[in-house]
Amino acid sequence: MLEMLERNKDNLMDVAAQDTGDKGAGNVITRRLNKILETRLENDKDTLEALKELSTFFTENTLQSRRNLRSKIEKRSLAINELKNVYKRQLSFDVISQDFLSAFREVKEALDAIYNDVSEMNNSVQNMTSRLQATKTQTHHLIDQTTKLQAESQKLCLQQEVAGGFLRSFQLSPAEQAVLRGSSREAAITSEFFTVLERVQSIHSNGRMLMQSGHQTAALEIMEQMALYQEAALERLYRWTQSHCRNIESAETSGLLTQAMSRLQDRPVLFKYVLDEYCTARRSVLVRAFIDALTQGGPGGTPKPIEMHAHDPKRYVGDMLAWLHQTIPSEKENLLALLKGCDKTDVSDQIQQTLSNITEGVCHPLKVRVEHIMATDAGATVLYSVTNLVRFYHQVIGQVVPGSLLQTTLEELQELSQQTFLLALQSQVRQQLSERIETPPSDLSPSPGVSQLLNLLREVLSVGSVAEGRQQDLVKIVASIVDPLLQAVNESATRLPTTDMAVYLLNCMYQMQSTLSLYEFMDDRLERLQAQSDAQLDTLTSEQASSLVANLNLGPIYTILQEQGRGSLSSIPGMEPSSLKNFLSKLDGFLVMPDMLVLPQINLLLSSTHRSTVQRRAFEVIGAIYKQLYEAVHDPENLYQNPASLMPRTPDQVLKLLIV
Repeated sequence: MLEMLERNKDNLMDVAAQDTGDKGAGNVITRRLNKILETRLENDKDTLEALKELSTFFTENTLQSRRNLRSKIEKRSLAINELKNVYKRQLSFDVISQDFLSAFREVKEALDAIYNDVSEMNNSVQNMTSRLQATKTQTHHLIDQTTKLQAESQKLCLQQEVAGGFLRSFQLSPAEQAVLRGSSREAAITSEFFTVLERVQSIHSNGRMLMQSGHQTAALEIMEQMALYQEAALERLYRWTQSHCRNIESAETSGLLTQAMSRLQDRPVLFKYVLDEYCTARRSVLVRAFIDALTQGGPGGTPKPIEMHAHDPKRYVGDMLAWLHQTIPSEKENLLALLKGCDKTDVSDQIQQTLSNITEGVCHPLKVRVEHIMATDAGATVLYSVTNLVRFYHQVIGQVVPGSLLQTTLEELQELSQQTFLLALQSQVRQQLSERIETPPSDLSPSPGVSQLLNLLREVLSVGSVAEGRQQDLVKIVASIVDPLLQAVNESATRLPTTDMAVYLLNCMYQMQSTLSLYEFMDDRLERLQAQSDAQLDTLTSEQASSLVANLNLGPIYTILQEQGRGSLSSIPGMEPSSLKNFLSKLDGFLVMPDMLVLPQINLLLSSTHRSTVQRRAFEVIGAIYKQLYEAVHDPENLYQNPASLMPRTPDQVLKLLIV
């Protein structure tokens, strides 16, 4: 076909040119032919196959054949397609038939296999039924026995569970028993120990309920066993607690120790032994701490050792007692923390006794040092300060540890300090009285010794006391100073004239009253001093009145007035009007200047009240005599002529002029 195309290339070109009559169209056909001819068909398998097929029906290369080529190709293609369709239908039917037969063959084979299996199963079931019937007949007795055994087994299992629950409720496990016993005598107590001990007590209590339910034998055995466990556990707990209390150094107590004391409270003897060990340990610690505070001071030297202030008795004793007052409540708090799990109503007395035993150790070193202070030549004021300190801390510490040896020691120290103070005060008063109470000075003021003893009284009483017993102290102190002072003043005043003695005593007692009036509880003492002052005022008033009567020539007149009754007064010598005019002229001068006839000693009185009192009383005596004379002169029976001109001033006017 290709060769034919090569040979007829030129003819095809001519035909193409003739058919189209168009040169441009010829060029197109020429290009297409050239493209076809230039194509390497030997490498295109599809094109070669197509040309080979074309060679079978395109045998003649004529114009007519070429024109009909297209229609032939289409017809041949249609025929080929129809042939393919017929072939495909035939092929599909054959395939379907073969598949259907194959499928039914498999189904048949499967059904045959099932049938064979069912037949075999039927035969097996028949054989098994026969054998089962035979076996059932043979094993009927065995099945009955098995059923009974199963029921018995279930019953035993139930009993086993009940027995296990009973053992768990009323017995300790091996692990719990090991916790109670411990690996050794020195084994530590843990919180698990108290849990197991609580369980032992619970089982023991449940045993009583079990006994009430009718199981007396089992309940008694359980209770006895639990009691043995409990005793052994408490014995171990006692040894452990005693060891810890014996070696306790710090003030802190652990929670396990508190629980241990709570458990041991049910055993009073063991409880007491443990408290004794605790007392011994804490007493030793407290004494060592007290000695360290005295000699070494606090950590790093702050605060300084207490004995550095031994030269100052007040601070020395105060620091020691303050240290005890600060430390003892801490010991009480620690003891309460140790016993906080215990019943307070049962151990309240033991707490007080234990605290008393702990504080016993500090009694001796405290007493020795305070007694040493009392033995020194300290002044009365210092000793009274120490006495107040001891009294105050005796009351405060006694509230924390009542009935203890420490309270007794503080009470003894209080009595000792008070006695020492009073002895020192009396000695100091006697010394000053022997040295300083001299002959009264010329101005009749209190001697220097009186002022110094009253200053000593003020110094002693200035020491504040917040403790009870201040009233008794004041009474004793005042008695120790004022009574000897009054006696010495009276002895020194006996060498003076009456008027001077009265003035001097009044001045001394006035100074005493001024001092004592500043303090409470001095009413009785002030009343006694006032009574003595009143006696001296009476004496001084009498002397002043006598002096006025003498200076005014009232003595004879007063005597005559007292003896009146022998007739008319005007006829008696000394009572005639001329004599009375002499008296009345002196009285007029006295009324103008009352102070000119006052005794000079009256002006030496320190108290203006005393001065005015003496003058008023003396003037009242003169006024009373004048009144008596005035009434006698104005009495018509005494036959005085013109009494109003003789004595124009009334007694009230005279008294008013005297007492301004």
